[in-house]
Amino acid sequence: MNASSHPAIETPCIKVCVIDPETGFCIGCGRTGMEIGGWLGLSADERRAIMAALPERVSTLTQRKTRRGGRRGRLGAAG
Repeated sequence: MNASSHPAIETPCIKVCVIDPETGFCIGCGRTGMEIGGWLGLSADERRAIMAALPERVSTLTQRKTRRGGRRGRLGAAG
């Protein structure tokens, strides 16, 4: 059996994997470290339930955090 014969597992990962120390949520996808680590072992229903909660988690993260770098940071330092 080759890899293409296995169904893809849905994931919210956006390849920005940093756990916020205050909340324990990944700033990219909103999952906890435990959820990320056990993702492949969860049932499709368990994954869907977690994914349903992610928008609120990520929204909470973005409300609490301010960006310190990026384009604005570079422009402010240069200008």
